Amino acid sequence: MTPTHPDETLRMLADKQALGELVAAYSRAIDRRDFALLRSLYHDDAIDDHGAMFCGPVDAYVAWVADALSQFEATAHYAVQSLFVVEGDHAEGETYKINYHRTPAPDAREIITGSRSLDRFERRGGVWRFTLRSVTLDWSETRPVDPAAYAQFAAQSVHGRPDASDPSYARLRLFPRFQAC
Repeated sequence: MTPTHPDETLRMLADKQALGELVAAYSRAIDRRDFALLRSLYHDDAIDDHGAMFCGPVDAYVAWVADALSQFEATAHYAVQSLFVVEGDHAEGETYKINYHRTPAPDAREIITGSRSLDRFERRGGVWRFTLRSVTLDWSETRPVDPAAYAQFAAQSVHGRPDASDPSYARLRLFPRFQAC
């Protein structure tokens, strides 16, 4: 649907911005293990479909992903680009992602994937949330962790943490917990 009036264009842009923030909040929730935030991004009747690994209702997904992430000492989910189509209170989106997962020592591995999230959204009570989030894997790479790389590159930088001790909670006082759109 192409807007024909400036007010419609502004509404569409605001909707797409809200959807982009929802997608970004998902990455933050996953990487900081903020499962309350993660749950807040979905409507109560939403489904998450991670293929053969998991497919089911949102509350079961949050429990599953908490367990699945416990095997990694670090993750980073980068939403590279998104396309959204909005029709009233319904929207669909495709988000290209690069995902990083690091297992702990002594046999530390890095798993890097390229995937896409194929999403359906609804605005209810003025709030956009996921109603369906599904993942499509496009490519994957696994390699041993190079500990020297972590010591050499940006070694003096503060290291991120997969929980509320991450520096973002202390340094970004306006959003220790990002709020759903």
